[in-house]
Amino acid sequence: MTFESLGLPEALTRAVADAGYDAPTTVQSAAIPPALAGSDLMVAAATGSGKTASFILPALQRVLVARGDASKRREKGVTYGPRILVLTPTRELAIQIAKAADVYGRHVPGLRVATVVGGVPYGAQLKALRGPLDILIATPGRLLDHLQTGKAVIGNVEMFVLDEADRMLDMGFIDDIRTIADHVPTTRQTVMYSATFLGNVAGLARSLLRDPKRVEVASHTDTHANIEQRLHWADNGGHKNALLDHILTQREVEQALVFTSTQRDADWLADRLADLGHSVAALHGGMPQGRRNRVLQGLRSRQLRILVATDVAARGIDVRTISHVVNYGLPMKPEDYVHRIGRTGRAGKNGLAVTLAERMDAGMIRRIQQFTTQAIPVTTIGGLEPKGPPPKAAPGAPRAAARGNPFDRALPARDDRRAPARRPGPSAYKGRAKPAPRSRPGGFVR
Repeated sequence: MTFESLGLPEALTRAVADAGYDAPTTVQSAAIPPALAGSDLMVAAATGSGKTASFILPALQRVLVARGDASKRREKGVTYGPRILVLTPTRELAIQIAKAADVYGRHVPGLRVATVVGGVPYGAQLKALRGPLDILIATPGRLLDHLQTGKAVIGNVEMFVLDEADRMLDMGFIDDIRTIADHVPTTRQTVMYSATFLGNVAGLARSLLRDPKRVEVASHTDTHANIEQRLHWADNGGHKNALLDHILTQREVEQALVFTSTQRDADWLADRLADLGHSVAALHGGMPQGRRNRVLQGLRSRQLRILVATDVAARGIDVRTISHVVNYGLPMKPEDYVHRIGRTGRAGKNGLAVTLAERMDAGMIRRIQQFTTQAIPVTTIGGLEPKGPPPKAAPGAPRAAARGNPFDRALPARDDRRAPARRPGPSAYKGRAKPAPRSRPGGFVR
């Protein structure tokens, strides 16, 4: 199948070819035709599957069709908002989607794309909202701020996209999303992407979508053929640090993404690794957006070899040179494990996902293995073997709820932001005081 066979216009297929893609992914093949036909969609697709293009390309098609009606958008004294509105959970994902819109829309005359996200001064956003606009990509909280002050007008939205709807609900945005939906026309096309459609996500889908077509491309129980997974059991914090140090000094590590459970741990671990001589920075939601942008640019330009991040901050990171993902702190929810390891092995490359777990983590390891219906192979490193026997964390028989399709599975709906901070144990500090966040050479500040 080719992009031309999906029904896309020449301006978009040429841009896709310019970007180096010659054939659509599975999710693009399944979602683009009904999206172009104007159908509402419920799409369950794995991270890294090309889902961004599956809604950005139909959105750009709408912009092209609307170009003939552009004069109405410039009537004197009338404010017209975007034709396409995309809601997404994090700033990084919003920026990634905006870049995709620019890449695939490079041959769309006068394309106007804007982002409205938290952690950024209001001035530039207000200027973008006042001018002509085709596509608006926003996080729910900041967009709601602009709606309440009357600065954002979304009454002419034709296509309403909710990307990673499950994550937005986990972050407590359900009321914001419903309020925003009340401001867009009821005649709009609505497209929703989520890891699962049950519970609150199912309720939201029922209230926002009309006779949606369902597209399931990948399940969380699918194997990641190009991602090798390993589990190392650690006796304590000091042992876990020794395992991490060994992994990060291997020549095979092109770039590594190390996940922690809390913002505090991210800052502490990044400082520890910097003291050991690594090119490293932290990334988490407590950092100003400007600093986060500099860190991400450092990762993309390969000034950084290691990024230490929390789940929310790492959402939307798409860097093909990330060869290793290390779970230093375990996720609060099993589905976040799948999103984490999906940050490596991108664009057909091979990747390695390593989980470092202590005995107290056995319950979460068991839940992850039940959720994915796969065992994570236990591995040891010569000279760093655990002294005690490994805890029992075999996956066992998958639960019935874990089978079937993502439109029928029940998943927990806990907010990982409210989880208690887990501090490294005394052995992790090796007798020295926990360092305060500080500037590092190269302009990266944690």
